[in-house]
Amino acid sequence: MSDKQKLVIKVGGAFMQAPEIAIQLLNTISKLQSSYQVVLVHGGGTMVEELLSALSLTSQKIDGLRVTPKEHMPYITGALAGTANKQLCGLAIRAGITPVGLSLADGNMCNTTVLREELGSVGTVEASQSTLLDALADTGMLPIISSIGADTSGNLLNVNADQAATVIAQLLNAQLLLLSDVPGVLDAEKSLIEQLDQEKIEQLIEENVIRDGMIVKVQAALTAATSLGRSVTIASWKNSEKLLGLLQQQAIGSKISPSTKTTH
Repeated sequence: MSDKQKLVIKVGGAFMQAPEIAIQLLNTISKLQSSYQVVLVHGGGTMVEELLSALSLTSQKIDGLRVTPKEHMPYITGALAGTANKQLCGLAIRAGITPVGLSLADGNMCNTTVLREELGSVGTVEASQSTLLDALADTGMLPIISSIGADTSGNLLNVNADQAATVIAQLLNAQLLLLSDVPGVLDAEKSLIEQLDQEKIEQLIEENVIRDGMIVKVQAALTAATSLGRSVTIASWKNSEKLLGLLQQQAIGSKISPSTKTTH
């Protein structure tokens, strides 16, 4: 099994709409692969919204999470585990990488259950087995994982991609990079906050500085940091060459520190 450091990188939906930027990131990942076993986890919310809109299917969000009626799942699965995943695989090939397109339902990587009944076919995941990713570790291939899982009854479930990436990082005890179209967590003046802990996060949410989808992202990062016992980074997929700073242990984006609070 590979003794390289492990790095899980998560990219969001807007990333898929920018193939030239995606190629730049994949070129960067290719360089990082010399030092890291890299796994790429992706969402694709923009793609899902465009498809549902084209089909005249309405979709709403509760607390930043998409409500997913069961009858929408064939389309959402097609958009995420199909189109988005295979487009990324195609771009990886163009960048000289050998990709392996996967979903959370493959290789018993995680256990997926319904998150909340009101959200429909939305899943929550727990780490299960790393066997498949361990087997790929020595091949130099890049696993590209979509956030579609399946429960024990075989029902397909739509999982928040930040949470999906968190679980893959837990599975591999890996560093976790959550990439989006912003440079990290921004303060009220839109300046980058380089370091955040739970107390600061709670304060900024209360002040409505951190809001909407960023709440989900920051809370996913905090959960991951706490379970991994190490900081998790939120950064941008734009100017991805900055990520090479990881090789020199440089700080990039916003680092979310593990929580030290005990829950009762």
